[in-house]
Amino acid sequence: MKDILGQLVERRETARLGGGAERIEKQHEKGKLTARERVDLLLDEGSFEEFDMFVTHRATDFGMADNKVSGDGVVTGWGTINGRQVYVFSQDFTVLGGSLSETHAQKICKIMDMAIRNGAPVIGLNDSGGARIQEGVSSLAGYAEVFQRNVMASGVVPQISVIMGPCAGGAVYSPAMTDFIFMVKDSSYMFVTGPDVVKTVTNEVVTAEELGGASTHTKKSSVADAAFENDVEALIETRRLVDLLPLNNREKPPVRPFFDEPDRIDHSLDTVIPENPNMPYDMKEVVVKVADEGDFFEIQAEFAKNILTGFIRLEGRTVGVVANQPLVLAGCLDIDSSRKAARFVRFCDAFEIPILTFVDVPGFLPGTSQEYGGVIKHGAKLLFAYGEATVPKVTVITRKAYGGAYDVMSSKHLRGDFNYAWPTAEIAVMGAKGAVEILYRSELGDAGKIAERTADYEANFANPFKAAERGFIDEVILPQSTRRRVCRAFASLRGKRVENPWKKHDNIPL
Repeated sequence: MKDILGQLVERRETARLGGGAERIEKQHEKGKLTARERVDLLLDEGSFEEFDMFVTHRATDFGMADNKVSGDGVVTGWGTINGRQVYVFSQDFTVLGGSLSETHAQKICKIMDMAIRNGAPVIGLNDSGGARIQEGVSSLAGYAEVFQRNVMASGVVPQISVIMGPCAGGAVYSPAMTDFIFMVKDSSYMFVTGPDVVKTVTNEVVTAEELGGASTHTKKSSVADAAFENDVEALIETRRLVDLLPLNNREKPPVRPFFDEPDRIDHSLDTVIPENPNMPYDMKEVVVKVADEGDFFEIQAEFAKNILTGFIRLEGRTVGVVANQPLVLAGCLDIDSSRKAARFVRFCDAFEIPILTFVDVPGFLPGTSQEYGGVIKHGAKLLFAYGEATVPKVTVITRKAYGGAYDVMSSKHLRGDFNYAWPTAEIAVMGAKGAVEILYRSELGDAGKIAERTADYEANFANPFKAAERGFIDEVILPQSTRRRVCRAFASLRGKRVENPWKKHDNIPL
């Protein structure tokens, strides 16, 4: 019996070494943690339950029969984050470059199937050289099996990808279908074809970092949601995100203890809007001052900065925030901001996370590049996302809400539950200057008359009261009381039940 127990201990120790001490050292030299170190840091201490530690590949070609390592390049299992269950897989770059084989894929698929059945998030720690060439089509089939499970899990359990090394070729499509992607600066990259192939096909000379590094995907492509300095920070922030999310689509978001009064008054909000309506201000300041303890977990902070998306807590409960940012492009909606916000709204709706919207939008960004790029269809994505969402929706118009952009930003007409406005709100088809130039074109030569007409238009429409008279605004509120009013609104909506007409699925304008 002792011999058998000794064999088990020995086998486990060998499996835990992955590709061996030398390769582990090389991983550390690159500033990267090993697959197991990452799992230990991500999960609560002592909570990890591993599956398939002794699985090996079945390939025999190219001398692979003599190159078998227990675990086959990926660590899989489940554990807890702050006591709540999650499933995790962590690719091991020390074993054949973390390349994906048939059995490697089967291990990932097993935990994804369990996550869907048991209703817990899936977290993938990606660090892989791609498909294992020695296995040919079997490796490609393994990728497709993982992809199919990404599709089945979408909207059922949260899926989070953390890119902690290379992720190239077909490997990129699994993270692309997950809900959130985090990257590590200077040590992770994602691309469909690498720099060498790009040079051969298009003659472009580009580095891996320029082509698919963290900066590229957080600022230009919007593939990634955030980038962090190192493995440790990325894993800590992943824990923080999981803490905000429900375990699955049948559960409410978690409720945490909070130490901030729900009826807290903040007088500084009364002066946050500048006297000059064309002057910018920082909408993030408003979001932070409304949130519990001023805590705002921003998503895609580096992309489409004219709109803010992220999570806060109100009375300890997670709320998704979408807010126009007047500091960038005056808060206009454009192609990128519409896409960014639409995806976020759809995620919140899929997982029963209430949505708080702060509005200061002068309209859609004009120009040929926007029209040629399809701003109509991209803007419709955000409109569609808000319109189909059945979660509690509370909207606060702080300043401008002009034209179609007013409608799009969770207006009362898109089934907004509570629609508030500050006294500084301006709800109209367009700004006074543009409106007067259209309405009184024949008087454009008379500066005095135009000034009079503009002042008249502002008096009539540069306020929230016309909309309030028609019931499109539920209440004009004092800025200082925004947190209290919003907290009470969401509290009153906790029992909300709305169902859309039956359909197989919708056809959002992609």
